[in-house]
Amino acid sequence: MSFEIIERTPTLDEFHQLCVSVGWEKMMNFKIIKDSLENSLYSVVVLSESKIIGMGRIIGDGYVYFYLQDIVVLPEFQRMGIGTMIMDKLMSYLKKNAPDQAFIGLFSSNDAKILKQFPALTGMFRVAPI
Repeated sequence: MSFEIIERTPTLDEFHQLCVSVGWEKMMNFKIIKDSLENSLYSVVVLSESKIIGMGRIIGDGYVYFYLQDIVVLPEFQRMGIGTMIMDKLMSYLKKNAPDQAFIGLFSSNDAKILKQFPALTGMFRVAPI
């Protein structure tokens, strides 16, 4: 099985499909998410046979604050390294575009191995350089 990672924002339908697949539909306001998607700093989608199976994006101000957001893989494609592909691509963007001392954050439902936990803060973050 081959996977293709593409630098682009997911469509509203793709975003909805992926969110529903992992149980996020009650946490998202799909009526207004289109503007949020369009204002992403950077996004990637992963395709298998032209079908979306994963996504990830970076949001923020593009100067000081960068947040890794909406990193999701269809359940039937999890544990195949696709999430790692997405994270690698997002981190590559940050290495090129986040200035020194930029705040890079991620809120995760599972362990995020490449970021560091800080007891005084909720979530996980890293300060550039990466």
